[in-house]
Amino acid sequence: MDDLLKEYLPILMFFAVAVGLSIVIVVASMVVVPSHPDAEKLSAYECGFEAFDDARGRFDVRFYLVAILFIVFDLEVAFLFPWAVSLGKIGMLGFWSMMVFLGILTIGFIYEWKKGALEWE
Repeated sequence: MDDLLKEYLPILMFFAVAVGLSIVIVVASMVVVPSHPDAEKLSAYECGFEAFDDARGRFDVRFYLVAILFIVFDLEVAFLFPWAVSLGKIGMLGFWSMMVFLGILTIGFIYEWKKGALEWE
């Protein structure tokens, strides 16, 4: 058991150095460059909301819809990379399984497109 813990000691040391360094960097940035926001920094930028509005304010449903669509299609890409790397080993069954998966996602995308979920008005 003692040898097993010695094998993890470099990882623990690396983790301690990383945490310590990140704390030092955050504290140093707060000390060296204090925050003095002006009117330009506090103005609405890309999101269209005031910077320090009520935290319980309502968001438009379209924000959530776009976020969900992004997650769905981002996961599609996350599945495509390992599939493409191992395509030579998985054979025709793996190829056609991914084609079915991509077909289902394409049908869903076309459905959302026809419903107008991708239009921002």
